[in-house]
Amino acid sequence: MGTTMRRLILFRHTKSDWPAGMVDFERPLAPRGRRAAPLMGRMILDRGLVPDRVVVSPAARTVETWALASAGLVQLPPGEQDGRIYEAPAYLLAAVIRETADEVGTLLLVGHNPGIESLCEEIVGGGPPDQRRRLSRKYPTGGLAVIDCAIDRWADLAPRCGTLVSFTVPRDLDSEAE
Repeated sequence: MGTTMRRLILFRHTKSDWPAGMVDFERPLAPRGRRAAPLMGRMILDRGLVPDRVVVSPAARTVETWALASAGLVQLPPGEQDGRIYEAPAYLLAAVIRETADEVGTLLLVGHNPGIESLCEEIVGGGPPDQRRRLSRKYPTGGLAVIDCAIDRWADLAPRCGTLVSFTVPRDLDSEAE
């Protein structure tokens, strides 16, 4: 029996705003972020990347990102909030992922930098060199990395176990629409 493939999708919240006097946790999306989130949701659907489970940081900007990304797209599951994702370093994000039930084939995490970027760097061991270089330069807001992991159980998530399938940012989709 061969190894099962698990798909991990790491989605950094779209562009946020920081109004004067507002605490970080409550920061809303900026207009650009509100435009980008539905584009990313449509792309997830169009490319057949529909997750079995979505785990979202409870911060306002991540909740709003997934709400707008999945609005009107009944195929996309609702996000489950997990407070550990907010401001989490890579090791804590990995711990949340390792707790995922084995029946979940595709897991999507909506979170923040630097944790999302660090986790991605840690688990990606292969994939198209151009996509990996691009990812290593910058993981901008709205960035979405699709990583296939040759693991039987989420509990087996380990450094370099993943292959980067694609890395897409909202600007890629804006240019496709032009």
